[in-house]
Amino acid sequence: MAAEKEFQGKVVVVTGASRGIGREIALGFARAGADLMLASRKAGPLEAVAVEARAGGGRVEVLPTHVGKAEEARRLIDETVKRLGRIDVLVNNAATNPMFAPTVMADEAVWDKIFEVNVRGPFVLCRAAAEKMLATGGGAIVNIASVAGLRPMPGLGIYGISKAALIHLSRTLARELAPAIRVNAVAPGLVRTEFSRAILGDPDIARTALADVPLARPAEPTEIVGAVLFLASDAARYVTGDVLLVDGGKTV
Repeated sequence: MAAEKEFQGKVVVVTGASRGIGREIALGFARAGADLMLASRKAGPLEAVAVEARAGGGRVEVLPTHVGKAEEARRLIDETVKRLGRIDVLVNNAATNPMFAPTVMADEAVWDKIFEVNVRGPFVLCRAAAEKMLATGGGAIVNIASVAGLRPMPGLGIYGISKAALIHLSRTLARELAPAIRVNAVAPGLVRTEFSRAILGDPDIARTALADVPLARPAEPTEIVGAVLFLASDAARYVTGDVLLVDGGKTV
């Protein structure tokens, strides 16, 4: 985890912040002293997270945002600078997966929806944030990928393909934006969230999914936070273009 108040005076944007991994990331940065801009599609749950985050003492702003819509993604970055003065860290956590089935069963609409949110959204946000970061001396971007982007997984074909694209986007931007901006990815394994309910809610599917996980359990959302804070912090100032696995050993 980050050192005490490691992010004091820093402005952090977290997408998909209303629940699951995004919620815990937001609260982790809040405890570390950051000022926050939190984004997700629904205002109510987002405001609830903001109330918790404000207990950390920093400023917390919220903006309901559909990251798959380019104009809303750009507005998120513009509003962050307008309200909080700058942007130091961007965490692209928002993602979608409307289908759990073999890839060939998907139609083009499913493909488009997944790539709109999981790839194009982070691209637009990275581009907009990089412009603001470069104007103030630099920053860090952390993209939340998945082990499904490194290893094909049953039922998660298009989702995994989108996360593979996000990993490659991260590595490409790490090259292009260095040395001012560091870009890294975190690749969680199976995490106990609403997002994974289709897997963990079925005992047979869950047993198969965890069969090759040495730690023999899914992660809790809080267990992803430390990796994100590390990559965003000065402790990782010589780390860029990396993919940090938090998968219980699944890819060993």
